[in-house]
Amino acid sequence: MKLSRFARTLALAGLGSGAAIAGQDFGLMVEQMLKAQSMRLFGVVSPLQASAPSTVGAYRTTEQNAADQVALAKGLHAHYLSRQAANSTDMLAFYPAENPTHLISCVEGNRQELSGDGLSGYASGDKYNPSVQSIDLSTGAVETVLRGMDGCDGIRTTAWGTVLATEETNDGGAYEILNPLATSNYTVKNRASGEIVDITGATNTNAIVKRTALPTMAWEGLEILANGVIIAGDELRPGSPANADGGAIFKFVPAMPHSTGTISDLDQSPLVAGSVYAMQVSCRDNTQQYGQGCEIGNAAWLLVNAATVRSDANTAGATGYYRPEDLQLDPLFNDTANPEAVRFCWTNTGLETGSNFAETICGVDSAPMTASATQRTVVVNRFVEGDSDFNSFDNLAFQPGTGSLYVIEDHPNGDIFACLSDGADRDIKTDGCVKILSVKDSSAEPTGFIFDASGTKAYVSIQHSDDTNMPMVDGYGTDDLIVISGFRQPKMHD
Repeated sequence: MKLSRFARTLALAGLGSGAAIAGQDFGLMVEQMLKAQSMRLFGVVSPLQASAPSTVGAYRTTEQNAADQVALAKGLHAHYLSRQAANSTDMLAFYPAENPTHLISCVEGNRQELSGDGLSGYASGDKYNPSVQSIDLSTGAVETVLRGMDGCDGIRTTAWGTVLATEETNDGGAYEILNPLATSNYTVKNRASGEIVDITGATNTNAIVKRTALPTMAWEGLEILANGVIIAGDELRPGSPANADGGAIFKFVPAMPHSTGTISDLDQSPLVAGSVYAMQVSCRDNTQQYGQGCEIGNAAWLLVNAATVRSDANTAGATGYYRPEDLQLDPLFNDTANPEAVRFCWTNTGLETGSNFAETICGVDSAPMTASATQRTVVVNRFVEGDSDFNSFDNLAFQPGTGSLYVIEDHPNGDIFACLSDGADRDIKTDGCVKILSVKDSSAEPTGFIFDASGTKAYVSIQHSDDTNMPMVDGYGTDDLIVISGFRQPKMHD
């Protein structure tokens, strides 16, 4: 007798068919099917069944190999790119965008003075924490590009050939770097004024400049469109300050959009000037009905002042979320009727101890260059919802060529899950997620996860480890930057 596709799938998953599954919990059966079909759906032989067990004390040592740092789905492999990335290395960007030779990293350490002995070119009091680094993809060699930021986190390569690095702190700024591979050991001398100095102490804004037209907020997730439009979130929880609605999503629209090509001078960047708007979601389609319960739906954009976006957004009634973190564009989204439309997804971390298990929300902006308080150009809906085992969402990464979204947890022994795109079923959520990676060190978490263009290799930083057993580099602690290989292109998502 010829079996149906459904029956064949059940058999492959070891679940039988017909009466054999009558007594089983259907949701559990679907989870088992996802795991049994992981090669066809996710491109890995089999996912992790459980998170790595907890550890006690300083786990990280100089004798370890990369496999000692992470538990991996079957078929995946790990090796070090570098063990000398600065402590708290967070989000990563490839540079240059086409045929990259380096990763450019944000180092999420606080602003602090390091000892300057004069031997490395720094006098006493002039040497600050590393904030932006370049990491050679071939050798793993690390070079500090910029120092003295406070909590560098969000970072992106632009279509015009620069890098934008941002700070995750209440008065966080954004710094544009003309060429990070030709820039070494510059310092943010004054965060408020944006004064940048080179290693000699001379003020120099030809290589790096603070972008005051962009929001002042706790940056993390951001995406930069080819025309210079930026969509970004403010990493703020509800109730801080009291009665505040939480972190808003913002859009920067440049006064002079970028067209094509790279720039040779930072004055040519579209980030020189523009306007900033906060997203306000409405529960109705013909008016702005906003407030509690209206965090999904149709959204418009409210004009705010770049220097006071947080207070302006809260006063104007912009929609607040529970700690918006990473934000990524869906590279496979394509609206044939409207080629300008983009889909962006972001994480709201929530608080797992309060049973707020995090979520990933996606919005489709049908007119990125439009920002109007009355034109509802964005449709926002939930895509992934957390649970007791999968929570505290932080980073995101779309796997090139597949549409799968990898979601990274923000806590010790953190895991990484792979989530399918939404298929042809009725709902508008992921078709299911499986566990791919788990950090073994209980003092550390995964972050900065990013795929290369092939989708078969990814990079991840093991952040916040206890470095008691590790030597310092450049007077600063270190993190491990690991390459994960062995991802395959899935054969089916039906």
